[in-house]
Amino acid sequence: MALPAAWMAVPAATDAQIDELRIEFEDFLYRAPYMFGGRKVDRVTMLNVHCRLSTKAGKSASGFASMPMGNAWAFPDREIGYDGTLEAMKRLARKIETTTLDYSGYAHPLDVNHELEPEYLKAAETVAKEMGLPRPIPKLCTLVTASPVDASLYDAFGKLHGRSAFHVAGKDFVRRDLSHYLGEEFRGEYMDRYVRPKPAARIRMYHSVGASDALTAGDLETRLDDGLPETLEDWIPYSGVTAVKIKFNGGDLETDVERVAAIHRVTEQAQSKRGYDDWIYCLDFNEGCPDVEYVLDFERGVEEKVPGLFRRVQYIEQPTARDLKAHPNNTMFEAAKLAPIVADESLTDLEMLLLARDMGYTGIALKACKGQSQTLLMAAAAQKYGMFRCVQDLTCPGAALVHSAGVAAYTPGAKTLEANARQYVPSASEAWVERYPGLFDVRDGYLDTRGLTGPGLGTS
Repeated sequence: MALPAAWMAVPAATDAQIDELRIEFEDFLYRAPYMFGGRKVDRVTMLNVHCRLSTKAGKSASGFASMPMGNAWAFPDREIGYDGTLEAMKRLARKIETTTLDYSGYAHPLDVNHELEPEYLKAAETVAKEMGLPRPIPKLCTLVTASPVDASLYDAFGKLHGRSAFHVAGKDFVRRDLSHYLGEEFRGEYMDRYVRPKPAARIRMYHSVGASDALTAGDLETRLDDGLPETLEDWIPYSGVTAVKIKFNGGDLETDVERVAAIHRVTEQAQSKRGYDDWIYCLDFNEGCPDVEYVLDFERGVEEKVPGLFRRVQYIEQPTARDLKAHPNNTMFEAAKLAPIVADESLTDLEMLLLARDMGYTGIALKACKGQSQTLLMAAAAQKYGMFRCVQDLTCPGAALVHSAGVAAYTPGAKTLEANARQYVPSASEAWVERYPGLFDVRDGYLDTRGLTGPGLGTS
């Protein structure tokens, strides 16, 4: 892809060109299925990306990033099916690989992504037509597919300049201030002010409880006997769990309320045995609530069933449909009085962040799977607008978790991170445990992020 002449006229000495970029796929089976939003997942295809960048001065560095393709979340479609949406993402990944390799000239990864995102979206349209899909590939799906490409560039760029990938998008490295990406309110501002100067030493870890996960031994139909816990009551002491993320199928109010009560009973008993009283919850519907009235009825039902529970609820995540424009009446002002309401699947760009805010959402979920560039920009916008910030994963193993942990550690105000690959697909992280034991073998309820200070993302 040729760059505009005006762009080429003002090169930065730190800019780099893409010399190499290649993708590969890697498949893993879950040790146990994970159910959320009425969907059950038992496998993952990782998209791994290798790249090499070089500066005009001749210095070069390699980068690596990895991300689950997560089609059950990014492109849920019963008609197309799991295999069909996964194939669409694989074809799109190959087109994104070619498009990125064709990018000419020297630039910053933030600008590479900014320039190429429209091309990635066009590629998604092409794939949908070539496959004869009954509907377009969602923008969220395109972001997820492109995310490890974007991240690999940051990893290499950080190594080129001996800095963390979270510290190479500030004034010393970019050509334009944040107004170019986020609007006039950000005139004269740079990413430096929205990123911690050093990573937090540790981040509280959310343990996920899928909608079909066993809570006690009595809930188990069969045992895995693979050396890891198989129930919530066993996971809590094993990992020192202090934060529990509750996943719902939604659509059945009584079932959803009772699920919270049951999880609270088990958690309370397990924490009492540990002598621990400061645990918290996150409630994640994955769009399972048909409307905002369901959310309000749910909140009232939980308060009646378990009085005072909401003092432990840190936030409620994406309760209703992700397409905010199609459901303008699902405003969250009243629901957000009990706990922050966080946009996740809805958050695909600044326009959606602003729309979510206008509709009463009080926070956003940052995810490495939406791209390092977008994550940095949305983190800056959320801070500017005083929105609650949390970091979630996509059942991220290996390098994907390292990247996600970096997002949480370097984002001001982000105090927690969901990290559930250790529960469902630990085999995909085996090569990383020795390097980052505090991220992959958690025993005190916190992710140890002290090691995320080196150049790049720490993923190579």
